[in-house]
Amino acid sequence: MILRLIERTAVLLVSLAVSSVLVFGFMAVLPGDPARVALGVNASDEAVAELRRQFGLDRPLPVQYVDWLGGLLRGDLGTSYVSKVAIGPQVFDRLQVTLILVVAGMIIALLLAAPAGTVMAARHRRLSGFALSALSQVGVAVPAFLAGILLIMVFAVKLGWLPANGWTPPAEDPGMFLRQLVLPALSLGLVQGAVLTRYVRSAVLDVLREDYLRTARAKGLRPFPALWRHGLRNAAVPVVTVLGLQLATLLIGAVVVERVFVIPGLGSLLLDGVSNRDLLLVQDVVMVLVVAVLLVNFLVDLLYVALDPRLRTGAR
Repeated sequence: MILRLIERTAVLLVSLAVSSVLVFGFMAVLPGDPARVALGVNASDEAVAELRRQFGLDRPLPVQYVDWLGGLLRGDLGTSYVSKVAIGPQVFDRLQVTLILVVAGMIIALLLAAPAGTVMAARHRRLSGFALSALSQVGVAVPAFLAGILLIMVFAVKLGWLPANGWTPPAEDPGMFLRQLVLPALSLGLVQGAVLTRYVRSAVLDVLREDYLRTARAKGLRPFPALWRHGLRNAAVPVVTVLGLQLATLLIGAVVVERVFVIPGLGSLLLDGVSNRDLLLVQDVVMVLVVAVLLVNFLVDLLYVALDPRLRTGAR
């Protein structure tokens, strides 16, 4: 297990290093001069050159990369080319909002997928299992932003039960915070829950065909108790891998959902940076998202080892 932990940590560090090079290189080759964008098209060449010097854009690209990477490691994300405001506090404040939204969406997805997928597998030859399977297929086809718009139309506009948009910090007004969180979390959780339900169904079906579960049934256990006692742990192993991918998808999906519900999260900050051509801000936000996705995959690998004893002992 220790060797596997060392191996996965090494893979994480290499992935982070390669990702930083790719993100920096991609932003460096984009057309346009950040200094010219910040000053406007009517700025003189002398003013642009001076601002480039202040931003450090007149230095060689390898030097700029090392300086940027060193800032990331220290938690210093630099200063916005457009607003002249420090990027780090903005990113970390917005990241908290996005993480709350993503965690809430994943909780909803798990609460939906685990029982629904299990029932779909246990009753896959019955009408109830077929109906749940068809419903999950519909959910897979609906993008998160469209689900958000539909939820706003029903629960905010027509019924008036919940606010259509906005964000209140939980420490400021817990009640309003929860009311404003419901719809965006549902728009993420319902769609991802429909996708995850398909994987849970497949994993549980595979377990139901195993000999040890047939033995448990032969000893007198009913289907659901046998599955609960002997099968769900094994079914969870492949689902955990998919769960890591789902978390990454939720992070990306939150970018659009935050825009739909006017939530000041990392996605909104990224889109604002793109629209203002604030390249350093975009570069920092993209790198933070990449780091979050890689860390999620790393934690999923560790959880995979915890669930599967064969990986801890080296058995196959």
